[in-house]
Amino acid sequence: MTGRRRETYIGPWLPEPIFDPEDTDTPDDITLPLMIALERLSPLERAAFLLHDVFGMEFDAVGEAIGREPATCRKLASRARAHIYDARPRFAVPKERGLKLAAAFFTASRSGDMAALRALLAEDVVAHADGGGKVPATLQPLVGLEAVLARHAGMARDFALSPSRLVRYAVIDGLPGFVTIEGGNIMQTTALQIEDEKVVAIYVTRNPDKLRNVPLGPVH
Repeated sequence: MTGRRRETYIGPWLPEPIFDPEDTDTPDDITLPLMIALERLSPLERAAFLLHDVFGMEFDAVGEAIGREPATCRKLASRARAHIYDARPRFAVPKERGLKLAAAFFTASRSGDMAALRALLAEDVVAHADGGGKVPATLQPLVGLEAVLARHAGMARDFALSPSRLVRYAVIDGLPGFVTIEGGNIMQTTALQIEDEKVVAIYVTRNPDKLRNVPLGPVH
């Protein structure tokens, strides 16, 4: 995603959802937070990091590839590495446990049980919603427990009139979550970053351009 595209993108940007194979029992190392952190690097930081850390190129060769001195490339890769490290989930949640928490989150949020939802959320939880300007979505991330609960209390009234239809639970971009059909026949994926049994981040993708290849099952 180029800087020009990011400047014109409406609301928070999230990567296109990638689904783990059904027989995957261990958490994916490449999680959605890491993908977002990689996207937020400058082009030079990203190039230096990928060429050196991922493809194993020496900094002399990296410098030739991106037109910078080797010492500069070393600093670029170091900064990128720090951002990637900060985004790495501190505690990987086992797949089965993660999907159980995702199911509890779905039930609490769709039934309007704010007490149960509060028990699932961390105090510093952050909620991101990517509608891409194509469908309704919150235009700024919601930060903090009370802000996220207030938003879900409002959505619960909408769910009472137009129930959310569960398609399936799944591991999405390395995180437990679920696929739903929401009011207005809008497809949505919800991925949950979980640490210490609490949801610390919610990633909702509603942009239809990013959901064309979502694998579907029977709608519940």
